[in-house]
Amino acid sequence: MRRDDRDDPFDDFFRELERMMNEMTGGDFDMHVERHGDGESHGRDIHLDIYEADDEVRVVADVPGVEKDAIGLKCDGEELTIDAAGPEREYFERVQLPVSVDEHSASATYNNGILEVTFQRRDDSADIDLS
Repeated sequence: MRRDDRDDPFDDFFRELERMMNEMTGGDFDMHVERHGDGESHGRDIHLDIYEADDEVRVVADVPGVEKDAIGLKCDGEELTIDAAGPEREYFERVQLPVSVDEHSASATYNNGILEVTFQRRDDSADIDLS
């Protein structure tokens, strides 16, 4: 069994689960439980909400524990990528936007762990003048 043997309230649970799996499979069941060091988390999911209005799209995300300068944002008009890292946390999220946006109209703020990115909607079609 390859797992972290530090004090863990679930040690007995994992031992019993491993025992039962060995009984069922008739062999050596290898339960692999990955853990990160002291409070460290990699690739943590970001809780976010997307709000649509007639003329804009707003993405609000919880990104606690990182400095403003450590947040990277990219957008191609269809997808927003959020990449952020702090001393104890890392976040990476690709967000499919509900409509096409003008990525050059983006504005972003970060305050107390809350990231807010606002885009102007891209017009679905353009009027064509007939001469």
